[in-house]
Parts: sequence; C-alpha cells; structure tokens
Amino acid sequence: MTSHTHQSHPDIIKRLNRARGHLQSVTHMMEEGRHCLDIAQQLHAVEKAVQQAKRVLIHDHIEHCLDDALSPLSPEQQHHVDDFKAIARYL
Repeated sequence: MTSHTHQSHPDIIKRLNRARGHLQSVTHMMEEGRHCLDIAQQLHAVEKAVQQAKRVLIHDHIEHCLDDALSPLSPEQQHHVDDFKAIARYL
C-alpha cells in the first residue's frame, strides 16, 4: 500500500486532535465527579467530531481516488459516478 495525503488530511488531523482534547477533558470530568449531563454533552461533542472527521475522509476519498481509479469514463458512466457521489453526501 502506498502512502498518500489529500488536501483534506490536515483539517482531519486538526479535528481529531480537538476530539482527543475533548476526550481527555471528559476523563478529567469523570475523575472530578462532574454532573452526568455535562459529561454526556462533552461525549456527544467528541462523537460528532470523530464522525465528521470520518465523513470528510470518506467523501474526499470518493471524490479523488474513485475518479483516479475509474478514469476515463464515458459520459453515461460519469453520470452514474456523479450520482453516487451526490447520494453519498447524505451518509
């Protein structure tokens, strides 16, 4: 497997580092005996940050790697690929 970096990778790394910081604060909150509602809200933020990082990574992969793997395409085939990319935005 070859190593490659996409333009979105630095942003994804920032998101994951932010999520790591939030997760660390959740651990501290639990150790301090903070209110469960506060902890749940922070955990929700961590979960959303990781989910968004995953979504950006997958969409970037579809956008760039799929085109590279399938090119060149006929106009009809390209239309099907474009439809797939459009519907994948709803994942």
